[in-house]
Amino acid sequence: MNWHPAYVLRLASRMGLVLLVAGCALGAEAAPPDGGSAAALREQYHKLAGQLATSPLRRPVHLESAETDDGLQGDVYAVVDHPLEQVRAALGDGAQWCEMLLLHINNRRCRVSRQPGGETLTLSVVPRYDKPVEDAFELTFVHRVASTSRDYLEVRLSAESGPLGTSNYRVTLEAVPLGERQTFLHFGYAYDHNMVARLATMAYLATFGSHKMGFTVIGKAPNGDPDYIRGLRGLMERNAMRYFLTLDAYLAGLGTPSSERSEKRLHRWFEQIEQYPAQLHEVDLATYLELKRSDRRRDAVRP
Repeated sequence: MNWHPAYVLRLASRMGLVLLVAGCALGAEAAPPDGGSAAALREQYHKLAGQLATSPLRRPVHLESAETDDGLQGDVYAVVDHPLEQVRAALGDGAQWCEMLLLHINNRRCRVSRQPGGETLTLSVVPRYDKPVEDAFELTFVHRVASTSRDYLEVRLSAESGPLGTSNYRVTLEAVPLGERQTFLHFGYAYDHNMVARLATMAYLATFGSHKMGFTVIGKAPNGDPDYIRGLRGLMERNAMRYFLTLDAYLAGLGTPSSERSEKRLHRWFEQIEQYPAQLHEVDLATYLELKRSDRRRDAVRP
């Protein structure tokens, strides 16, 4: 298929899940240690305790990122006010992941199917929030609960290919309890990209997206205000924070009656986004709610 160059740039700017968490350093630190166990994740929590307590994001969240030889990887670490059992119950199957991901403004449809190798999620992502779902690109993930025990949860999603020369997507959610009422989460994301994908994204960031900023403070502007990181890291940080807030909003609806849960989560997602208007503001509340309610009505009547 021949893509018009301008559309490629717009698509690169809104790659949504393509840069889900891949973009996150509040200071460039060494890559996190290999996870895969409760002990490793607890060790990471103790290493990050100081950063979590003093996070400039005004909540216990720490972001890290790196460019690899083949693509990008990123990690979000956070403390949430939900016990591990709630997190496990909320994110144990593909349908729940679909429901969560659809809170994001650019995610317009998500379908679950069960294959011999496990559940798959097909997520439809539009290049811009006001584009119809027919303009979406699709990412199909294999969903697998890799480990679950009394004190540890690990869920993995993987996709072999994506749009614009991206491939080998790896998403990991890990969680361990912090006492009886809190959980320490690690949300990891990585993918590979070819030269076309990299150049398209960089071209957008150098032109139409040059005004967009991330969360890392790299100095001071001439007027004394903080100077925030831009470019590829800025793009990664914005998407990282959006998806953490997606997870947070989904968990916030757990104690709400089922008839009110969806609306609660939508309002929570928007309210959290608006805490960081310089980085994350895109639309007003009425526009966001109508978009999501319209998607819900459309899928309710879909055969």
